[in-house]
Amino acid sequence: MRLAGARVLVTGASSGIGAATALELSARGARLVLSGRDQEALAGVAARTGGQVVPADLSDPSADLAVRAGPVDVLVACAGEGWSGPLARMPGGTAERMIAVNLTAHVRLTRLLLPGMLERGRGHLVYVASIAGAVGVREEAVYAATKAGLLAFAESLRYELPAVDGNGVDGNGNGVGVTSVVPGVVDTAFFARRGRPYTRRRPAPVPPERVARAIAAAVERDRAEVYVPAWLRLPARLHGAAPGAFRALARRFGRP
Repeated sequence: MRLAGARVLVTGASSGIGAATALELSARGARLVLSGRDQEALAGVAARTGGQVVPADLSDPSADLAVRAGPVDVLVACAGEGWSGPLARMPGGTAERMIAVNLTAHVRLTRLLLPGMLERGRGHLVYVASIAGAVGVREEAVYAATKAGLLAFAESLRYELPAVDGNGVDGNGNGVGVTSVVPGVVDTAFFARRGRPYTRRRPAPVPPERVARAIAAAVERDRAEVYVPAWLRLPARLHGAAPGAFRALARRFGRP
């Protein structure tokens, strides 16, 4: 799908991967709709990209983001929240908010935006998950569960919306693609916000711009699944093929 001229809704666009993605897509000629809670930060991203600002708190089930955003060709679901620590010590309401922001809101957005894409015969859905959703992470059970749910949601949608071929059509003629993006450790404020900074030497965090480039390329080339960095595909595959061996390695080398 050509990004030049496409209307793209980016959630979580005020910082981190979302902001970097907005800048990358703008450089490729996309027309942006920027959503997030931090209106001041969104205004800064909009000033650099010419994007339309549509503030929204995705934890609020009454949020009418899809209506205010209007018809879009591409949804890039970047918004997400985290929390780190033993589940028994998690404050009340934290799990519900993470599930709402990371998973439920994007399911709802997809349900509302997809009919328009199908009617127009073109579109692309991008879900930014996490390696935590593929292998699980100790003391981040709820966050990992939301990202696993996002991955399963995207995979299931692919069966409904087969990938377009080189001529821009598929067996159902709907022209809508689906991409899962699975980042590892990314150099953003996410870790500080989750309550525990990232302190490990390896793997080293990758810049959010690297993830943004992967997202843009995935839309343009209709890729179903992208790992950033690419070597993360190996532990994800090991976990799927030999979960016992993966858990033994995780215990030996520390938290996943």
